[in-house]
Amino acid sequence: QVQLVESGGGLVQAGGSLRLSCVASGSILRINVMGWYRQAPGKQRELVATITSGGDTKYADSVKGRFTISRDNAKNTVYLEMNSLKPEDTAVYYCNAELELVTAGIPLLYNYWGQGTQVTVSS
Repeated sequence: QVQLVESGGGLVQAGGSLRLSCVASGSILRINVMGWYRQAPGKQRELVATITSGGDTKYADSVKGRFTISRDNAKNTVYLEMNSLKPEDTAVYYCNAELELVTAGIPLLYNYWGQGTQVTVSS
């Protein structure tokens, strides 16, 4: 069974740091883009950062200079290093990945989400 499992969320004071991890497991042929999204209460889910298999990154303006996304292709893992955290960073953070899976002998692309991990930043 293919799944994404996040870890590393928690409660931190403003100005602090957290590191999120997300591992993709199962019969995966290839992982293309991996990324992090977040959803605060009463708000829509928004992009935080993405990274391609080649290492190209993209960030939301609100996190540029504070967050760093990276990945370990050998471990099917993506990380999000979050520094200088602010109360407005409080949200459930979701891992996302575009996975190439073999279905009935045919490689197809699927979009997967993790279950989410809570990040709470206190003022």
